[in-house]
Amino acid sequence: MDFSIRPETDRQLERVKTMIRDEIMPREHAFHAEVEIGDRWEYTQKQSEILESLKSSAKAQGLWNFWLTDSANGQGLSTVEYAYFAEEMGRTPLAAEVFNCNAPDTGNMEVFERYGSQAMKERWLAPLMSGDIRSAYLMTEPDVASSDPTNLEFECKREGDSYVLNGEKWWATGAGDPRCAVYIVMVRTGTEDAHKHQRHSMIVVDAGSDGIEVLRPMQVYGHDDAPHGHMHIRFTDVRVPAENMLLGEGCGFEIAQGRLGPGRIHHAMRAIGQAEAALEMMCRRSLDREAFGKPLAQLGANFDIIADCRMEIEQARLLCLKAAWMMDQGDARAAAPWISQIKVVAPRMALKVVDEAVQMFGAKGISQDVPLAAMWTHLRTLRLADGPDAVHRRQVARAELKRYSQRPGY
Repeated sequence: MDFSIRPETDRQLERVKTMIRDEIMPREHAFHAEVEIGDRWEYTQKQSEILESLKSSAKAQGLWNFWLTDSANGQGLSTVEYAYFAEEMGRTPLAAEVFNCNAPDTGNMEVFERYGSQAMKERWLAPLMSGDIRSAYLMTEPDVASSDPTNLEFECKREGDSYVLNGEKWWATGAGDPRCAVYIVMVRTGTEDAHKHQRHSMIVVDAGSDGIEVLRPMQVYGHDDAPHGHMHIRFTDVRVPAENMLLGEGCGFEIAQGRLGPGRIHHAMRAIGQAEAALEMMCRRSLDREAFGKPLAQLGANFDIIADCRMEIEQARLLCLKAAWMMDQGDARAAAPWISQIKVVAPRMALKVVDEAVQMFGAKGISQDVPLAAMWTHLRTLRLADGPDAVHRRQVARAELKRYSQRPGY
Protein backbone atom coordinates (compact mmCIF):
# COMPACT_ATOMS: atom_id res chain seq x y z
CA MET A 1 0.00 0.00 0.00
CA ASP A 2 1.73 3.15 -1.27
CA PHE A 3 0.75 6.65 -0.07
CA SER A 4 3.66 8.44 -1.73
CA ILE A 5 3.44 10.98 -4.53
CA ARG A 6 5.68 11.38 -7.56
CA PRO A 7 8.45 14.03 -7.45
CA GLU A 8 6.87 16.17 -10.17
CA THR A 9 3.52 16.01 -8.36
CA ASP A 10 5.20 16.99 -5.10
CA ARG A 11 6.64 20.06 -6.81
CA GLN A 12 3.17 20.94 -8.07
CA LEU A 13 1.79 20.51 -4.54
CA GLU A 14 4.40 22.96 -3.26
CA ARG A 15 3.18 25.52 -5.81
CA VAL A 16 -0.38 25.02 -4.54
CA LYS A 17 0.76 25.54 -0.94
CA THR A 18 2.62 28.70 -1.93
CA MET A 19 -0.33 30.13 -3.81
CA ILE A 20 -2.70 29.43 -0.91
CA ARG A 21 -0.33 31.08 1.57
CA ASP A 22 0.84 34.03 -0.52
CA GLU A 23 -2.09 34.84 -2.83
CA ILE A 24 -5.38 33.37 -1.58
CA MET A 25 -5.32 33.70 2.20
CA PRO A 26 -4.23 37.37 2.23
CA ARG A 27 -7.28 38.28 0.09
CA GLU A 28 -9.99 36.16 1.68
CA HIS A 29 -10.98 38.64 4.37
CA ALA A 30 -11.56 41.36 1.78
CA PHE A 31 -13.55 38.91 -0.37
CA HIS A 32 -15.90 37.79 2.42
CA ALA A 33 -16.33 41.34 3.79
CA GLU A 34 -18.05 42.24 0.53
CA VAL A 35 -20.98 39.87 1.19
CA GLU A 36 -22.69 42.48 3.36
CA ILE A 37 -22.49 45.13 0.64
CA GLY A 38 -25.54 45.47 -1.61
CA ASP A 39 -27.37 42.35 -2.82
CA ARG A 40 -26.08 39.35 -0.86
CA TRP A 41 -26.83 37.08 -3.82
CA GLU A 42 -24.72 38.98 -6.33
CA TYR A 43 -20.96 39.31 -6.46
CA THR A 44 -19.66 42.82 -5.99
CA GLN A 45 -17.14 44.17 -8.47
CA LYS A 46 -14.40 43.74 -5.87
CA GLN A 47 -15.37 40.11 -5.19
CA SER A 48 -15.38 39.33 -8.89
CA GLU A 49 -12.01 40.98 -9.38
CA ILE A 50 -10.47 39.04 -6.47
CA LEU A 51 -11.90 35.71 -7.54
CA GLU A 52 -11.18 36.01 -11.24
CA SER A 53 -7.63 37.27 -10.71
CA LEU A 54 -6.89 34.32 -8.43
CA LYS A 55 -8.42 31.84 -10.87
CA SER A 56 -6.41 33.37 -13.71
CA SER A 57 -3.25 33.01 -11.65
CA ALA A 58 -4.03 29.36 -10.92
CA LYS A 59 -4.70 28.62 -14.59
CA ALA A 60 -1.51 30.38 -15.67
CA GLN A 61 0.47 28.16 -13.29
CA GLY A 62 -1.29 25.00 -14.48
CA LEU A 63 -2.90 24.54 -11.05
CA TRP A 64 -6.35 23.61 -12.30
CA ASN A 65 -8.84 20.70 -12.21
CA PHE A 66 -6.76 18.42 -9.97
CA TRP A 67 -9.89 16.45 -9.01
CA LEU A 68 -10.01 14.62 -12.38
CA THR A 69 -8.15 11.57 -11.07
CA ASP A 70 -9.39 9.00 -13.60
CA SER A 71 -9.60 11.00 -16.79
CA ALA A 72 -7.54 11.92 -19.82
CA ASN A 73 -8.69 15.51 -19.26
CA GLY A 74 -7.14 15.82 -15.82
CA GLN A 75 -3.70 16.28 -14.29
CA GLY A 76 -3.00 12.56 -14.14
CA LEU A 77 -3.17 12.40 -10.35
CA SER A 78 -4.14 9.28 -8.45
CA THR A 79 -6.79 9.61 -5.74
CA VAL A 80 -4.01 9.25 -3.14
CA GLU A 81 -2.10 12.13 -4.72
CA TYR A 82 -5.19 14.30 -4.94
CA ALA A 83 -5.77 13.76 -1.21
CA TYR A 84 -2.72 15.88 -0.42
CA PHE A 85 -3.94 18.68 -2.72
CA ALA A 86 -7.48 18.63 -1.29
CA GLU A 87 -6.11 18.79 2.25
CA GLU A 88 -4.24 21.98 1.43
CA MET A 89 -7.35 23.47 -0.19
CA GLY A 90 -9.33 22.65 2.94
CA ARG A 91 -7.23 25.06 4.99
CA THR A 92 -9.11 28.07 3.68
CA PRO A 93 -12.62 28.39 2.18
CA LEU A 94 -11.84 30.10 -1.13
CA ALA A 95 -9.06 27.80 -2.28
CA ALA A 96 -11.12 24.98 -3.78
CA GLU A 97 -12.90 27.32 -6.20
CA VAL A 98 -9.67 29.08 -7.15
CA PHE A 99 -8.29 25.73 -8.39
CA ASN A 100 -11.70 24.66 -9.85
CA CYS A 101 -11.93 21.81 -7.36
CA ASN A 102 -15.05 22.99 -5.55
CA ALA A 103 -18.22 21.10 -4.61
CA PRO A 104 -20.76 20.46 -5.99
CA ASP A 105 -19.19 21.25 -9.36
CA THR A 106 -16.58 18.48 -9.22
CA GLY A 107 -19.25 15.82 -8.73
CA ASN A 108 -21.43 17.29 -11.45
CA MET A 109 -18.50 17.49 -13.85
CA GLU A 110 -17.78 13.81 -13.19
CA VAL A 111 -21.40 13.01 -14.05
CA PHE A 112 -21.22 14.97 -17.30
CA GLU A 113 -17.90 13.41 -18.23
CA ARG A 114 -18.98 9.83 -17.49
CA TYR A 115 -22.63 9.85 -18.50
CA GLY A 116 -23.36 13.02 -20.47
CA SER A 117 -24.02 13.22 -24.19
CA GLN A 118 -21.67 15.12 -26.47
CA ALA A 119 -24.15 18.00 -26.52
CA MET A 120 -24.18 18.12 -22.70
CA LYS A 121 -20.40 18.11 -22.61
CA GLU A 122 -20.21 21.02 -25.00
CA ARG A 123 -22.97 23.05 -23.34
CA TRP A 124 -22.28 22.35 -19.65
CA LEU A 125 -19.05 20.43 -19.05
CA ALA A 126 -16.75 22.70 -21.04
CA PRO A 127 -17.73 25.95 -19.23
CA LEU A 128 -17.67 24.14 -15.87
CA MET A 129 -14.17 22.84 -16.59
CA SER A 130 -13.12 26.39 -17.48
CA GLY A 131 -14.65 27.81 -14.28
CA ASP A 132 -17.01 30.08 -16.25
CA ILE A 133 -20.27 28.80 -14.70
CA ARG A 134 -21.39 27.02 -11.53
CA SER A 135 -23.83 24.16 -10.99
CA ALA A 136 -26.01 22.53 -8.33
CA TYR A 137 -27.01 18.98 -7.47
CA LEU A 138 -30.63 18.57 -6.36
CA MET A 139 -31.38 15.41 -4.41
CA THR A 140 -32.71 16.07 -0.89
CA GLU A 141 -36.44 16.70 -0.45
CA PRO A 142 -38.21 18.44 2.45
CA ASP A 143 -41.07 15.95 2.91
CA VAL A 144 -39.23 12.61 2.99
CA ALA A 145 -36.26 11.13 4.88
CA SER A 146 -33.76 11.66 2.10
CA SER A 147 -31.01 9.75 3.92
CA ASP A 148 -32.87 6.78 2.35
CA PRO A 149 -32.96 7.98 -1.27
CA THR A 150 -35.48 5.30 -2.24
CA ASN A 151 -37.98 7.61 -0.50
CA LEU A 152 -37.51 10.43 -3.02
CA GLU A 153 -40.81 11.45 -4.61
CA PHE A 154 -39.94 14.31 -6.99
CA GLU A 155 -42.18 13.70 -10.01
CA CYS A 156 -40.85 13.27 -13.54
CA LYS A 157 -43.31 12.21 -16.26
CA ARG A 158 -42.70 11.71 -19.97
CA GLU A 159 -44.85 13.77 -22.30
CA GLY A 160 -43.85 13.37 -25.93
CA ASP A 161 -40.34 14.71 -26.48
CA SER A 162 -40.15 16.20 -22.97
CA TYR A 163 -40.21 15.30 -19.32
CA VAL A 164 -42.40 17.37 -16.98
CA LEU A 165 -41.02 17.97 -13.49
CA ASN A 166 -43.02 18.76 -10.36
CA GLY A 167 -41.93 18.86 -6.74
CA GLU A 168 -39.58 20.50 -4.28
CA LYS A 169 -35.91 20.11 -3.48
CA TRP A 170 -33.96 21.77 -0.71
CA TRP A 171 -30.34 22.12 0.43
CA ALA A 172 -29.42 22.70 -3.23
CA THR A 173 -25.87 23.83 -2.50
CA GLY A 174 -24.57 26.46 -4.89
CA ALA A 175 -27.98 27.21 -6.40
CA GLY A 176 -27.90 30.72 -4.92
CA ASP A 177 -24.80 31.63 -6.91
CA PRO A 178 -25.72 33.99 -9.78
CA ARG A 179 -23.35 31.97 -11.98
CA CYS A 180 -25.27 28.72 -11.34
CA ALA A 181 -26.49 27.74 -14.81
CA VAL A 182 -27.40 24.07 -14.58
CA TYR A 183 -28.91 21.57 -12.14
CA ILE A 184 -28.53 17.80 -12.04
CA VAL A 185 -31.74 16.54 -10.43
CA MET A 186 -32.60 13.16 -8.90
CA VAL A 187 -36.19 12.36 -9.94
CA ARG A 188 -38.66 9.50 -9.66
CA THR A 189 -39.62 7.89 -12.95
CA GLY A 190 -40.54 4.32 -11.94
CA THR A 191 -43.67 2.88 -10.38
CA GLU A 192 -44.03 0.75 -7.26
CA ASP A 193 -43.74 -2.34 -9.46
CA ALA A 194 -40.12 -1.52 -10.31
CA HIS A 195 -37.21 -2.58 -8.12
CA LYS A 196 -36.66 0.12 -5.51
CA HIS A 197 -33.23 0.96 -6.92
CA GLN A 198 -34.59 1.32 -10.46
CA ARG A 199 -37.38 3.82 -9.74
CA HIS A 200 -35.19 6.91 -9.90
CA SER A 201 -33.32 8.76 -12.61
CA MET A 202 -31.12 11.81 -13.06
CA ILE A 203 -31.94 14.59 -15.44
CA VAL A 204 -30.15 17.77 -16.46
CA VAL A 205 -32.12 21.00 -16.08
CA ASP A 206 -31.26 24.49 -17.30
CA ALA A 207 -31.41 26.65 -14.15
CA GLY A 208 -33.28 29.33 -16.09
CA SER A 209 -36.15 27.06 -17.14
CA ASP A 210 -39.72 28.32 -16.80
CA GLY A 211 -41.52 27.05 -13.72
CA ILE A 212 -38.50 27.02 -11.39
CA GLU A 213 -39.00 29.09 -8.24
CA VAL A 214 -36.34 29.62 -5.59
CA LEU A 215 -38.41 29.74 -2.40
CA ARG A 216 -35.71 30.67 0.11
CA PRO A 217 -32.10 30.22 1.11
CA MET A 218 -31.75 27.62 3.85
CA GLN A 219 -29.84 28.85 6.88
CA VAL A 220 -27.08 26.84 8.53
CA TYR A 221 -27.00 27.76 12.21
CA GLY A 222 -28.46 31.13 11.27
CA HIS A 223 -26.19 31.80 8.27
CA ASP A 224 -27.33 31.72 4.64
CA ASP A 225 -23.87 31.18 3.12
CA ALA A 226 -24.47 33.92 0.54
CA PRO A 227 -23.74 34.25 -2.31
CA HIS A 228 -23.20 30.48 -2.68
CA GLY A 229 -26.25 29.39 -0.73
CA HIS A 230 -28.24 26.22 -0.09
CA MET A 231 -31.59 26.84 -1.72
CA HIS A 232 -35.13 25.50 -1.34
CA ILE A 233 -36.55 25.23 -4.86
CA ARG A 234 -40.01 24.43 -6.27
CA PHE A 235 -40.59 23.02 -9.75
CA THR A 236 -44.03 23.53 -11.29
CA ASP A 237 -44.62 21.88 -14.68
CA VAL A 238 -41.01 22.42 -15.71
CA ARG A 239 -40.51 20.98 -19.19
CA VAL A 240 -37.13 19.45 -19.98
CA PRO A 241 -36.06 17.93 -23.30
CA ALA A 242 -36.12 14.12 -23.21
CA GLU A 243 -32.48 13.99 -24.31
CA ASN A 244 -31.53 15.57 -20.97
CA MET A 245 -32.14 12.25 -19.20
CA LEU A 246 -28.79 10.84 -18.08
CA LEU A 247 -28.02 7.27 -19.08
CA GLY A 248 -31.72 6.33 -19.19
CA GLU A 249 -34.70 5.97 -16.90
CA GLY A 250 -34.03 3.97 -13.76
CA CYS A 251 -30.28 4.64 -13.69
CA GLY A 252 -30.32 7.30 -10.97
CA PHE A 253 -28.77 5.13 -8.28
CA GLU A 254 -26.03 3.88 -10.57
CA ILE A 255 -25.07 7.48 -11.39
CA ALA A 256 -25.41 8.62 -7.77
CA GLN A 257 -22.94 6.06 -6.49
CA GLY A 258 -20.45 7.07 -9.16
CA ARG A 259 -20.90 10.71 -8.18
CA LEU A 260 -21.10 10.55 -4.40
CA GLY A 261 -18.14 8.24 -3.70
CA PRO A 262 -15.45 10.67 -4.86
CA GLY A 263 -17.37 13.63 -3.41
CA ARG A 264 -17.48 12.06 0.04
CA ILE A 265 -13.76 11.42 0.18
CA HIS A 266 -13.01 14.92 -1.18
CA HIS A 267 -15.01 16.38 1.73
CA ALA A 268 -13.02 14.23 4.16
CA MET A 269 -9.72 15.34 2.64
CA ARG A 270 -10.63 19.00 3.01
CA ALA A 271 -11.82 18.39 6.60
CA ILE A 272 -8.33 17.22 7.48
CA GLY A 273 -6.98 20.47 6.06
CA GLN A 274 -9.39 22.43 8.24
CA ALA A 275 -8.23 20.50 11.28
CA GLU A 276 -4.61 21.31 10.45
CA ALA A 277 -5.44 25.00 10.12
CA ALA A 278 -7.29 24.97 13.46
CA LEU A 279 -4.43 23.20 15.22
CA GLU A 280 -1.96 25.74 13.87
CA MET A 281 -4.14 28.58 15.16
CA MET A 282 -4.45 26.83 18.53
CA CYS A 283 -0.70 26.37 18.90
CA ARG A 284 0.13 29.94 17.95
CA ARG A 285 -2.50 31.26 20.36
CA SER A 286 -1.25 29.05 23.20
CA LEU A 287 2.28 30.43 22.80
CA ASP A 288 1.41 34.09 22.23
CA ARG A 289 -1.28 34.55 24.90
CA GLU A 290 -0.57 34.65 28.62
CA ALA A 291 -2.78 34.19 31.66
CA PHE A 292 -1.83 33.85 35.32
CA GLY A 293 1.73 34.72 34.40
CA LYS A 294 2.24 31.87 31.93
CA PRO A 295 1.63 31.13 28.23
CA LEU A 296 -1.67 29.33 27.74
CA ALA A 297 0.24 26.27 26.50
CA GLN A 298 1.51 25.73 30.05
CA LEU A 299 -1.90 25.97 31.71
CA GLY A 300 -4.42 23.26 32.46
CA ALA A 301 -4.41 20.28 30.13
CA ASN A 302 -3.37 22.22 27.05
CA PHE A 303 -0.27 20.11 26.38
CA ASP A 304 -2.43 16.98 26.33
CA ILE A 305 -5.10 18.66 24.22
CA ILE A 306 -2.59 19.72 21.58
CA ALA A 307 -0.96 16.28 21.57
CA ASP A 308 -4.32 14.51 21.21
CA CYS A 309 -5.30 16.77 18.31
CA ARG A 310 -2.04 16.03 16.49
CA MET A 311 -2.44 12.26 16.95
CA GLU A 312 -6.07 12.23 15.88
CA ILE A 313 -5.32 14.26 12.75
CA GLU A 314 -2.58 11.80 11.80
CA GLN A 315 -4.88 8.81 12.36
CA ALA A 316 -7.63 10.36 10.24
CA ARG A 317 -5.20 11.25 7.44
CA LEU A 318 -3.95 7.66 7.25
CA LEU A 319 -7.52 6.36 7.06
CA CYS A 320 -8.29 8.89 4.33
CA LEU A 321 -5.23 7.81 2.35
CA LYS A 322 -6.20 4.16 2.67
CA ALA A 323 -9.70 4.94 1.39
CA ALA A 324 -8.12 6.84 -1.50
CA TRP A 325 -5.78 3.91 -2.20
CA MET A 326 -8.75 1.53 -2.21
CA MET A 327 -10.45 3.77 -4.79
CA ASP A 328 -7.32 3.70 -6.94
CA GLN A 329 -7.54 -0.10 -7.11
CA GLY A 330 -10.65 0.25 -9.27
CA ASP A 331 -13.15 -1.78 -7.22
CA ALA A 332 -15.85 0.69 -6.15
CA ARG A 333 -17.68 -1.91 -4.04
CA ALA A 334 -14.56 -2.77 -2.06
CA ALA A 335 -13.72 0.91 -1.56
CA ALA A 336 -17.22 1.90 -0.37
CA PRO A 337 -16.88 0.85 3.32
CA TRP A 338 -13.56 2.71 3.55
CA ILE A 339 -15.11 5.85 2.10
CA SER A 340 -17.93 5.55 4.65
CA GLN A 341 -15.40 5.18 7.47
CA ILE A 342 -13.51 8.34 6.60
CA LYS A 343 -16.73 10.24 5.88
CA VAL A 344 -17.63 9.65 9.56
CA VAL A 345 -14.17 9.97 11.08
CA ALA A 346 -12.79 13.09 9.37
CA PRO A 347 -15.58 15.59 10.16
CA ARG A 348 -15.89 14.34 13.75
CA MET A 349 -12.15 14.61 14.28
CA ALA A 350 -11.98 18.06 12.68
CA LEU A 351 -14.93 19.27 14.74
CA LYS A 352 -13.13 18.26 17.91
CA VAL A 353 -9.94 20.06 16.88
CA VAL A 354 -11.83 23.22 15.91
CA ASP A 355 -13.75 23.14 19.20
CA GLU A 356 -10.51 22.88 21.17
CA ALA A 357 -9.13 25.81 19.18
CA VAL A 358 -12.23 27.84 20.01
CA GLN A 359 -11.67 27.07 23.68
CA MET A 360 -8.07 28.24 23.44
CA PHE A 361 -9.17 31.54 21.89
CA GLY A 362 -11.91 32.11 24.48
CA ALA A 363 -14.65 34.55 23.47
CA LYS A 364 -12.70 35.58 20.38
CA GLY A 365 -13.00 32.00 19.14
CA ILE A 366 -16.75 32.31 18.59
CA SER A 367 -16.54 35.77 17.05
CA GLN A 368 -16.17 37.00 13.49
CA ASP A 369 -12.55 37.97 14.17
CA VAL A 370 -11.28 34.43 13.55
CA PRO A 371 -12.62 31.77 11.14
CA LEU A 372 -13.17 29.08 13.76
CA ALA A 373 -16.94 29.56 14.15
CA ALA A 374 -17.44 29.32 10.39
CA MET A 375 -15.23 26.23 10.26
CA TRP A 376 -17.22 24.57 13.05
CA THR A 377 -20.50 25.31 11.28
CA HIS A 378 -19.25 23.85 8.00
CA LEU A 379 -17.87 20.71 9.65
CA ARG A 380 -21.03 20.11 11.66
CA THR A 381 -23.01 20.38 8.44
CA LEU A 382 -20.63 17.95 6.76
CA ARG A 383 -21.76 15.24 9.18
CA LEU A 384 -25.09 15.38 7.34
CA ALA A 385 -24.01 16.17 3.77
CA ASP A 386 -23.67 13.21 1.38
CA GLY A 387 -25.29 10.95 3.97
CA PRO A 388 -25.47 11.35 7.76
CA ASP A 389 -23.09 9.56 10.09
CA ALA A 390 -25.69 6.94 11.02
CA VAL A 391 -26.11 5.81 7.40
CA HIS A 392 -22.36 5.47 6.89
CA ARG A 393 -21.90 3.61 10.18
CA ARG A 394 -24.66 1.25 9.05
CA GLN A 395 -22.77 0.55 5.83
CA VAL A 396 -19.53 -0.06 7.73
CA ALA A 397 -21.26 -2.43 10.16
CA ARG A 398 -22.98 -4.35 7.36
CA ALA A 399 -19.67 -4.86 5.58
CA GLU A 400 -18.10 -6.07 8.83
CA LEU A 401 -20.94 -8.44 9.75
CA LYS A 402 -21.05 -9.86 6.23
CA ARG A 403 -17.70 -11.48 6.92
CA TYR A 404 -19.30 -13.64 9.60
CA SER A 405 -22.80 -14.32 8.33
CA GLN A 406 -24.41 -15.63 5.16
CA ARG A 407 -27.85 -14.41 6.18
CA PRO A 408 -29.50 -11.85 3.88
CA GLY A 409 -29.49 -8.23 4.97
CA TYR A 410 -25.75 -7.96 5.60
